[in-house]
Amino acid sequence: MFKNPFASNDSLIPKVLEDPKWPAEWPYSPSDFQRQDPTDDGDFYAYSRFVHHIDDDARAALTKFYDENFKGDDDVLDICSSWVSHYPPAWVKSRRGNVVGLGMNEEELSANKEIDSYVVKDLNKDPVFPFEDDSFSVVTCVVSVDYLINPKAVFSEISRVLRPGGRCYISMSNRCFPTKAFQIWLQTNDLEHVFIVGSFFHFTENGFNPPKSFDISPNPGRSDPMFIVAAESK
Repeated sequence: MFKNPFASNDSLIPKVLEDPKWPAEWPYSPSDFQRQDPTDDGDFYAYSRFVHHIDDDARAALTKFYDENFKGDDDVLDICSSWVSHYPPAWVKSRRGNVVGLGMNEEELSANKEIDSYVVKDLNKDPVFPFEDDSFSVVTCVVSVDYLINPKAVFSEISRVLRPGGRCYISMSNRCFPTKAFQIWLQTNDLEHVFIVGSFFHFTENGFNPPKSFDISPNPGRSDPMFIVAAESK
C-alpha cells in the first residue's frame, strides 16, 4: 500500500494506471530509445552539476512523499543518483538500514550526505547492478528514467536487487536534458510518460505487482509538476 499526501480528485495522473490496456508484447523498438546526442554519457556527466533539476516546491513534495512511504529499517538504493537524494532529513538521521547511491559523477556522489556509500556506473553502457540479489527494500530514481536507453534491462535489475515486497519509486517532472532523453519521451506528454514507465514495470518478467501512479504536484501551474510511478516487487 502506497500513501499519497497530495491526493487530488481532479488529476488524471492516477487514472492512467487504474486499468491500463497493455500491449500483448514489449511495444518499443530500438529507435524509440535513440537520442539527439548519442555520444558517450561519461563525457556529458564528467563535470559536476551541483544544481537542482526541479524547483523547491517539487523537491519538498517528493521528500514528503518519501516521508510517508519510507520505513526506518529500509535498505535503499538510489539509481541515477547525484549530490542530493531528496530523502526526509528525520528519516536520514534515524534510519537503521543501508543507503547506497549509484550514479555517473563521483564528485557529486561523494557530496551526498543522505547516502552511506556510492558506486560510479554508467547504466547505459552496462545495466547490471553491482549488488547481490535481494539486497534492498527500496529503489528510487528521481527525474532520470527518461535517460535510460535500455529500460527493460534496468527494470529487470531493479527487480533482482529488490526483496519480495520491496518498493520502487520512479519520480518524474517535465524537466530534462532534451539531447540526452530518449526519443519517445520527447514525443509524448505527462500522461503518456506515466503509461510508459508503468509499462516498464509491467513488462519486467515475474518482477512487479501492477504499478500505481501518483500526482504529487504541490502547486499545479505554479511550480514544477511531480509524478510518481511506484510498484512492489513480487
